[in-house]
Amino acid sequence: DTDIKELEDVFGLNGQVEHKLNFLKKNVSKDIKLVLIAHSIGCYITLEMMKRASELQVLRSVLLFPTIERMAQSPQGKLMTPLLCKLRYALYMPVYLLSFLPEGVKASLVRFALRGMKTCDESSITTSINLFSVDCIANILYMASQEMMKVVERDSTTIKQNLKKLIFYYGTGDSWCPQHYYDEIKLDFPDGDIRLCEKGLRHAFVLDASKEMAAMITDWLQDDLTKL
Repeated sequence: DTDIKELEDVFGLNGQVEHKLNFLKKNVSKDIKLVLIAHSIGCYITLEMMKRASELQVLRSVLLFPTIERMAQSPQGKLMTPLLCKLRYALYMPVYLLSFLPEGVKASLVRFALRGMKTCDESSITTSINLFSVDCIANILYMASQEMMKVVERDSTTIKQNLKKLIFYYGTGDSWCPQHYYDEIKLDFPDGDIRLCEKGLRHAFVLDASKEMAAMITDWLQDDLTKL
């Protein structure tokens, strides 16, 4: 229970930031040291949390494939912004019709969509079936439309204030945060822990490389955790 009814626009970007802060406030003691691990828009949410609640005992924040700036100007953003901001309602009817399919058929469709992957975590199939819900899709597209409009300028002030706590991990072929975003933030914060993926992992690494990513993060955090 995070008193979700008290939050305005909970499925929007700001509502999601407040939701996470509310969760920590209600469930985690103030003196507990935190390791925050975020992916994609979660990195923007994490930086906002650190900005709004500087009292949080954040030991380290790991920001994976961080969409923290110029989302609409990214290659994928240029493609998706018109769909997300102007045409998203057109997607509701086909999703509504697909929602009536048997679960086995939905799973087969997901496997077909992900057929190009060498390996695919079975949990990704199960989770993706949720996308056949109109409510789920509506919330996803609504928040995504806000991301295109609101994630514009990188919050360099918050990054500077928390630089020693942050690990950034950028992809080499990420169409949501292209490599020149990495080059620019690396130039602006030469002393920061800002890494470029050398393994060719995709933005959506959770589909086929979650264990590999988890192993890397565990290695990165060893020194921090042994000091506790």
